[in-house]
Amino acid sequence: MSFSSEVKEELSRHLPTARHCQIAETAAILSLCGQISEKDGTIRIQTENAYVARKYFTLLKKTFNIEAELAVKLNQKENTYLIRVNDREETRQILQAVKLHETDRQLAMPIPAVVVQRQCCKRAFLRGAFLASGSISDPNRFYHLEIVCPDAPRAEQVQELLKSFGIDARIVLRKNHHVVYMKEGAQIVEMLGIMEANIALMNLENVRILKEMRGSVNRKVNCETANINKTVSAARSKISGISKKPQAFLLCRNRWSRWQGSAYNTRKHRFWNWARC
Repeated sequence: MSFSSEVKEELSRHLPTARHCQIAETAAILSLCGQISEKDGTIRIQTENAYVARKYFTLLKKTFNIEAELAVKLNQKENTYLIRVNDREETRQILQAVKLHETDRQLAMPIPAVVVQRQCCKRAFLRGAFLASGSISDPNRFYHLEIVCPDAPRAEQVQELLKSFGIDARIVLRKNHHVVYMKEGAQIVEMLGIMEANIALMNLENVRILKEMRGSVNRKVNCETANINKTVSAARSKISGISKKPQAFLLCRNRWSRWQGSAYNTRKHRFWNWARC
């Protein structure tokens, strides 16, 4: 199981106690992967993640006392889960609670601010958004967390909610989708704390501590290696200088001997010339 699946499994088991937080989390799931049928006006979501389907089904039951219809389409790679609310009155009840309109078939409008007024509701909304269309990379490789939104207004809403918690997330356009992402380990740890994924948070912190220790050890080893290389280079230059000195001494000695010999011969020649006279 990937780290992203572990986080979503933990979040799917976390159910808020307050009804307004349950509504905020339901609103996030509907906003990012919900649709209203054009034929009968019923509401449905389609997802390939079993944890999202289980969480949405549980929220409908606990919050609205609605028994939704669950259908599973078996595929070779991943199953597709379709959760449908067939009753028009129940659909209207859900849409009124999350402050969405029946005429918006794609549920393209951002969730009204009244749904996420409280801090606890903001946490629940971000938790539902990550469950619906978020992912997180394996922290042993690199740090990356993202939430894929269908359009810019919903991406900006997620970004603003993150900013209210002091997280500076970025938005990038990728294949006609707007992706809210963060790449700093400290921000991802804070994001997991906001969503109340405490087990995943501790696992990520353990990985961060281990990576920081390895990085510190590597830096110290590289520094020591560089110092040793400098010392060896300095020693080699000194040794080469010392080995050249005897040759230079012998060369100077030979030159001195030749000069003394030539001076002696000159004096001897002058002496014989004087004696002849």
